Amino acid sequence: MKSYHITKRGNQWALTAAGGQRATLKADTKADLIQQTRQFADGKSISVKIHKADGTVQEERSYPRADDPRSSPG
Repeated sequence: MKSYHITKRGNQWALTAAGGQRATLKADTKADLIQQTRQFADGKSISVKIHKADGTVQEERSYPRADDPRSSPG
């Protein structure tokens, strides 16, 4: 499963592969970028860490949702 991060870069939000320098996607708002990320993740198995504007991690999501380890029994 490939890992990505949503972070604030200047006045925009960017989706970047873990360890990568170039943004895969960009948007003016975090909400718009999360929506774009859902579409980008269609048919892929990825993990996305969503950061706050200050850089701390807000939450982590897995796509497809069936790959989310928190939904595992036990």
